[in-house]
Amino acid sequence: MCSSKQASHRQHSHYSNSELRVCQGCGMTVGAPIIEDNQNAYCPRCDTQLYRGHRHTCSGDVALSVVGLLLFIPVIMFPFLSIRLFGEYIDATLLDGVVLLIDEGFTFVGLLVLFCGFLVPITLCVCVVTANIALKRHHFSLMRWSMFGVYHLKHWMMIDVYIVSIAICCFKLTDYSDLIFGLSLPVLGVLQLVCLALVIRVSPRKYWQTFDEHLCTVRPNVPKSILSELKDCPQCHLVQTASSHCVRCHQPITFNESRSLQATWAFLIVATIALIPANVIPISILFANGARLEDTIFSGVISLVNNDMLVIAIIIFVASIVVPVAKILGIFYLLLCIHFKRTVYHKQRMMLFYIVKWIGKWSMVDLFVMSIMLTLVDRGQILNFTPGYGAVAFGIVVIFTMLAADALNPKLIWKNHSDTPSTHSKSTGDTFS
Repeated sequence: MCSSKQASHRQHSHYSNSELRVCQGCGMTVGAPIIEDNQNAYCPRCDTQLYRGHRHTCSGDVALSVVGLLLFIPVIMFPFLSIRLFGEYIDATLLDGVVLLIDEGFTFVGLLVLFCGFLVPITLCVCVVTANIALKRHHFSLMRWSMFGVYHLKHWMMIDVYIVSIAICCFKLTDYSDLIFGLSLPVLGVLQLVCLALVIRVSPRKYWQTFDEHLCTVRPNVPKSILSELKDCPQCHLVQTASSHCVRCHQPITFNESRSLQATWAFLIVATIALIPANVIPISILFANGARLEDTIFSGVISLVNNDMLVIAIIIFVASIVVPVAKILGIFYLLLCIHFKRTVYHKQRMMLFYIVKWIGKWSMVDLFVMSIMLTLVDRGQILNFTPGYGAVAFGIVVIFTMLAADALNPKLIWKNHSDTPSTHSKSTGDTFS
């Protein structure tokens, strides 16, 4: 048995894995030895959240996931919106627009709507359920792939965007037909709340810590002398010495600076090129009373303004024109600052990076509106709606700007910061909710 003096020295010269965080934003190694369950911890340099404190139980996550999966049944089977057009009732369900987009030859747009509006939220719910099964059965592979799904799918879940798209369609169709709200519309609202709660609650770090506890796995303490050489896994957040793969979840953790920059530039160039046809080629074609009305994104906004739909026009203008351009310019600015090794305003650029990542999904509003409109009015009657090829280009813009933001490692923003990595701690007592 070691003496109390020796024990004190060992405790002072080592950090346990649970006491260390390597900031996902700037790469600083941060010591947080005392953090309560109801506290959040933030990086003292870039303000990125390091630790999200909560008292949520895994059983609560399972309950929410099961409720979410059950809610998908009425969402698929029952219409969320119906219109009465020329004496005929036409229903719209979540998957009808996807099927019609594919039938019209717009397979890429249809699969994109299917992925973001349906597959991602249902897969997220399944991953949470399977993660808890993995905890019960101590199944490593199942835990690994479940947390892989949770980590990568959160950013792509867009039920909230879909609900906003339904509201826009209601305003646009008010002048043409009578609207009837279906059974699955309130269910969609509840499903959005359930999915939002899952995104907030489920922490891969917490799940992996629980998995270690179930297996009685003890991670070795980290000496203070090698703090500058530490890396953390971006998925399970285990702090460890430099290696190519995480020792816990086996995910690659090697950071390749040139590969990150090359991928970001490639995605950004593709999105920039696609932005031109997306705004020049008609994105939608409406046949009304025998007249063919082709609309680009901008002409569609002008049409909404002329029809006294100013609020909807502003939403479409911001989501379909301002947001894509802002994303491209924002990422381009960040890349230039990294290339020219700017040494000031790192925190402001970090904030810009997070804003660019958050606003990315809202560009999907136009494509969701298109799928709903196609379901309700593409019936070969006097009023007929069909997508234009500009929708394909716009879908490419949406996807590749989001991929560009994901490919850019934010640690590159802080590469030329004057501070050297060291241990700091900062926490807040605010209860997480």
